[in-house]
Amino acid sequence: MASSLFKALVESSSKIPSSARNLSLVANQIGQHTAKWMQDTSKKSPMELINEVPPIKVEGRIVACEGDNNPALGHPIEFICLDREEPAVCKYCGLRYTQDHHH
Repeated sequence: MASSLFKALVESSSKIPSSARNLSLVANQIGQHTAKWMQDTSKKSPMELINEVPPIKVEGRIVACEGDNNPALGHPIEFICLDREEPAVCKYCGLRYTQDHHH
């Protein structure tokens, strides 16, 4: 039963034109769009924009970064330890956090 189902799937996929399964066309379009975007020096890159945000001061030793207050615009929760001297960076959004030492 399973082998006949597998055969049917393989046969049906061979009827799809090869251009429909070729993803290199999409990759070329993405590459061209990215190259065009990178050449435009009038706009700042996402990393330049996120680096303009000053490090966020936190009282505790651990911060939970969600990227945004709106869950639809954020990312999975990333718990970040702030025991280091330099600001800790969220791996998803690039926001920087530092521990607020107010002794």
